[in-house]
Amino acid sequence: MTETRLEPVPGSDVGLKLALAISGLATEDLEERGRSFFRAISPDGFTVGYAGIETCGDAVLLRSMVILPEHRGKALGRSLTTETLKTVKQSSAVFLATTTAAQFFENLGFIVVERGDVPPAVLATRQLSGICPASATIMKLDRPPT
Repeated sequence: MTETRLEPVPGSDVGLKLALAISGLATEDLEERGRSFFRAISPDGFTVGYAGIETCGDAVLLRSMVILPEHRGKALGRSLTTETLKTVKQSSAVFLATTTAAQFFENLGFIVVERGDVPPAVLATRQLSGICPASATIMKLDRPPT
């Protein structure tokens, strides 16, 4: 597995916005409060992707996960996800919504959950309350409680 390191970037970062737009991911709420974004940098110093987290009370929404097209197929998505999860408190429940990558996230320990099992603060995010389609799969990281 290829390791990446994360570098914080603001929601206004041009590279972040471009990478998300190219991949068909939402950009309209990036600069709102409660969000943290990261640039993924390969060992040789290249930007390979971006990721974000949104704090939702005691839970976190993993979001804006993207590997740049020219770096896909190199196990960087796994590394990006692992490194991003290291920025989250172990006690936080971690959720995400996806329309295309459920199998990928299942392989990383996420399980599909019903909307009724998602905390209200997560459901109230712009991502889940309007930006992501209602058909998006909602997932939760399945890890033992601390």
